Amino acid sequence: MALTPDEVAKVALLARLRLSPDELQTYTGQLNSIVEFVAQLQGLDTADVEPLAHGVEVRNVFRPDVRGESLSREDALANAPKRNREGFLVPVVLE
Repeated sequence: MALTPDEVAKVALLARLRLSPDELQTYTGQLNSIVEFVAQLQGLDTADVEPLAHGVEVRNVFRPDVRGESLSREDALANAPKRNREGFLVPVVLE
């Protein structure tokens, strides 16, 4: 089942794409290559292949949420642009 340039032009119109004649010719060829490749995949025997949720193995990449040591007040405030003895000084947002 090969796509014709008229079919590709119709799809482009539906997608609100304006294609030049050269682009229409290029995309018709590219889409036909994709359709041919999918047709080849349909010919594969997948009877013994279990369905997968993902193509690659998925694992949790997050570390456990474990409480650890935190910075001291002095270390946390060391690079603050404005500070006092207790914490950061920021401009008033709400009055």
